[in-house]
Order: sequence, then structure tokens, then C-alpha cells
Amino acid sequence: MIYLTLFVEFFKIGLFAVGGGLATLPFLYALADKYSWLDAAVLPDMIAISESTPGPIGVNMATYAGYSSAGVLGGILATLGLITPSIIIIVLVAKFLNRFNENFYVQSAFYGLRPAVTALISLAGFEVFKVSIITLEQFKLTEKLVDFIDIKATLLFAALLFITNKTKKHPLVYILGAALIGIVFKI
Repeated sequence: MIYLTLFVEFFKIGLFAVGGGLATLPFLYALADKYSWLDAAVLPDMIAISESTPGPIGVNMATYAGYSSAGVLGGILATLGLITPSIIIIVLVAKFLNRFNENFYVQSAFYGLRPAVTALISLAGFEVFKVSIITLEQFKLTEKLVDFIDIKATLLFAALLFITNKTKKHPLVYILGAALIGIVFKI
């Protein structure tokens, strides 16, 4: 039963998460709320692994979620569920591309999709920021304002934000550097 659920849920995510891998995050958080086999606490780790491994982020996250909840077959089915809508849509678009290319309604739909994609990616960024920087559980325990924000993670974020704006290196340099700092300082 979990195999069918994985395929169907990731099919829905693949159908509606327009804008790339990070746009799947709000859907993954909703999945974590709906099912016990996906824990919202592991989503930041899932993002880090998906960002660090080759391939599309959304596909990596689907594979990770499927594998962690139902093994190899679960990973395969979640991945297939995620990519199947894209395959169907691209085949249909390729078949009718010349007819739709200049269509007013199609152009208007794309115009409306841009802000929606921006909102989904922004929400994903906010969720990652919230989980990475804010330590609400620690704050609830101690009720000290200093425990509301993870100081080490905030300093690493600020340093990386500054460095990425000042230098133009390959993203892999920043990812590996942040991983090394995280290992050294146990962030």
C-alpha cells in the first residue's frame, strides 16, 4: 500500500510543483504532516543531501524520501511518480508546440505562473531558513532570547552570504566549504 501512496503523492507533487526542486518543499512539508513515514525534521537534511548530490533537487528528494520510507522500490516509485507528469506534459507540449507557441491564453498562463513559482521557491527558502537558523525548541525550554537563534548557523549564513556576493566561485566551492565548517564546528 505504501508503494501506491508514494507513487500517487509524488505524482501530485510532480504535477503541481512548477519551478524546480525547491518548489516541491511546501508539498513535502504537507506530506510530512499527512503521513508518519516522512518526518518534517529530516527535510533540511534531505535538502542538503539533494543539493550536494548530482541531479535535479526534486528528483533527489523524491528518491531520498521514497527510499527512507520504503526501501529501494519506494525510492524508485517516488521518483517515477515525480517525473511522470513532466514526461506526459512535455510529450503533449512537443506535439502541439507550434499551435500553442503564440496562443494568447498560453502566454497569459505562463505570465500568471511566474509569480506562483516565485512564491513557492520563496516559501521553500523561508522554511529552510527557519529550520536552519531558528531554534524554537531550545527557546521554549530556556525562554532565553539568545536561544531563539542558532548563533553559529547565523554567522555561517552571514559569512556565506557576504562571500557569495563578493566572489564568484563555483557553487560547489561554497557547499564543500560550508560542509567542512559544519563538520569542524558541529553546527
